[in-house]
Amino acid sequence: MPGERGESLFERLTRPNVKHLFLAILIGVLAGYGAVVFKYILKSMQWLFYQNTEDMIFIHDTIPLWMKIVMPAVGGLVVGLVISFFAKEAKGHGVPEVIQAIALRGGRIRKRVAAAKIFASAVTIGSGGSVGREGPMVQIGSSIGSSIGQLFKIPSVHMRTMVGCGAAAGIAATFNAPIAGVLFALEIIIGDFGVMQFSPVVLASVTATTISRYYFGNFPHFSIPAYSIVSLWEFFFYPLLGILTGLVALAFTKILYWFEDRFEAMPIPDWIKPAIGGGLLGVVFAVYPQVFGVGYGAMNMALNNSMELHLLVVLVFVKILASSLTLGSGGSGGVFAPSLFMGAMTGGAFGMVLHALLPGQTSLPGAYALVAMGGVVAGTTYAPITAILIIFEMSGTYSIILPLMLTCITATVMNSTIRRASIYTTKLLRRGIDIEAGRDRHLLEHLLVKEVMTRDVVTIPESLPLQQIIWTFKTQNAPYLHVVNEEGRLTGIISFRDIRAVLQEEGLQQLIIAMDLGTRELVTVTTEDTLQTALDRITDSGVSQVPVLVPGERGTLAGTLTESAINNAYNSAIVKHEIMSDSSK
Repeated sequence: MPGERGESLFERLTRPNVKHLFLAILIGVLAGYGAVVFKYILKSMQWLFYQNTEDMIFIHDTIPLWMKIVMPAVGGLVVGLVISFFAKEAKGHGVPEVIQAIALRGGRIRKRVAAAKIFASAVTIGSGGSVGREGPMVQIGSSIGSSIGQLFKIPSVHMRTMVGCGAAAGIAATFNAPIAGVLFALEIIIGDFGVMQFSPVVLASVTATTISRYYFGNFPHFSIPAYSIVSLWEFFFYPLLGILTGLVALAFTKILYWFEDRFEAMPIPDWIKPAIGGGLLGVVFAVYPQVFGVGYGAMNMALNNSMELHLLVVLVFVKILASSLTLGSGGSGGVFAPSLFMGAMTGGAFGMVLHALLPGQTSLPGAYALVAMGGVVAGTTYAPITAILIIFEMSGTYSIILPLMLTCITATVMNSTIRRASIYTTKLLRRGIDIEAGRDRHLLEHLLVKEVMTRDVVTIPESLPLQQIIWTFKTQNAPYLHVVNEEGRLTGIISFRDIRAVLQEEGLQQLIIAMDLGTRELVTVTTEDTLQTALDRITDSGVSQVPVLVPGERGTLAGTLTESAINNAYNSAIVKHEIMSDSSK
C-alpha cells in the first residue's frame, strides 16, 4: 500500500536511514561469525604451538622449558613477516588505526586488514603473546563495517557509523556484552551519541552477540564472585582503589610506549623485532605462566581469592612487562584484556590488605578485584562508561554499579588530568595526529582563518529600524546581519531568531532599532587565528558561524567564518595529506 506522500513500501525501505539499519544487521552477522572464526583459529594456533588448547596456567608443568622460550619467538617471527609484507595496520592493538581511519580516511579501511589481523593476532596469542582478543576484534569488525560501507557506496558522512557498527559487534561478540559493545563504539570509536549513530550500532551489537551466544553459550569468560556491599564504609575505599588503578594504568601506558621506542630504535629489520620480543617474553613466561596469552585462568583465580598477596602484587608488574614486550616489539593484540588482568591483580591485593585490616566492614578480596578490573580499563582508555558497563554485564549484579562508578570515574579523571591522551590516542599523538572529536587537530592547526573565511558580509547600522531589518533579511538572504556603529566597528549580530519575537508586535516597526536587537556578547576570531581555534570557539558557544575581526583593530570586521567552511577545509586537507602520503611511499 502507498505510504505518506505517495511512497511505496519499497521506497520507504530503501530510505538511507532504513538502509543503514539493514547494513548494520549484515555487519553484525559478519562480525559475529568473524569472532567465532577468530576464536577457533586462536585455539588452533595454540594447539599448533603447544599441542594443547587448555589455559596454560593449568598445563605449564607439561610444557618443556625450551618450548616456552622458543615458541613465542617463532610466533613473533611469523607475525613480523605478515605485518611487514602484507598489512602494516595489523601491528599493535588495532584501535588507534580504526580511530585514525575515521578521522583521516572517511572510515575507509583496506579489505585485507581483517584477514591479516585475524591471522597475526591468533599467532601472537596462540604462541604466548600477553595481549587480548578485543583489540583485534575491534579492528576486524571495523574492517568488515568499512568494507560493507564501501561496497554499498555509503557516503563518507555515514561511513564512521558503519565502522562503529563493526567495532561494537567485535566487542560484543568477544565479551558477550552487547551494551558495552555499543558504548565502546560510541564513546571511543565514533565519539558521538546521536540517535542516527545509536540505532545501527545497537542492531549490529545485538546481532553479533546472538551469533556468539549460539556457538559458545550465554556465559562470561570469568568465574564471577558473588558481590555485595558489606558496609557503607566501603564507599570511602573505592575512590582509593580508583587512584591505585589509575596509577597502574598510567604505568602500563608509559612502559608500553617506552618499550616501543626501544624496539623502534633497534637498527635491524622490523620483521625480526617481534621474534626478539617473543624470545624475551618466553623467558618471562617460563617463570610466570600466569601471563601467557589472554590470562583468563589467572584472572579467575584472583576473582575467587585463590592467590597469595605477594603473587598478586608481582603479577601486576610482570603483566605490564609481558604485554609491553609483546606489543612494543610489534606483536598483534589488544590492551583491553591486559588491563582487566592488571585490574584483577591490583584489586585482589588491595582487597586482601583491606579485608585483613577491617574484616567486618569489607568484602572479600575478589569483590575488589572485580571492581578494579573496570578501574584499570577506564584509566587506560579514558572510557569510563564502557568500563562500568562491561564489568556490570559480566557480573550481572546491580549492587556493583556504585563502586564501579566511583572507581572508574576517579581513575579516568585523575589520569586524564595527568596525561591528556589515552593509551589509544597516545599512539596517534606519536605519529603527529592529535585526535579530538573525530578530527585531527594537527591539520586544522596549520590552516588560518583568513584562508577560509568569507569576506562578503552584510552589515547594518545600529540605528536601522525593525522594518528595514526585516527587509534586509528578505533581500540579502543572509542568516546573520552584522551591526556596526558610526565608526564602522562591529557591535552586535542579529539572526532571524532575534526578531521573531517582535514580528507580530504592531506599532514597533519604527521604534525598535538594530542596537536594541543585536546580540552584544559576541564570540569572534581574528584573521590570524587557526581553524582549530575557531572550531573550538564555535563548538563551545554552540553557534554555526563567527565574525572575523582584523587583529589589533578592535571591532573592525574582516569577514565571517562558518562551521561548514571549516568542515570543507578539513576534508580538503585530508585529501591533500593522503595524496602526499601515497606519493612518498
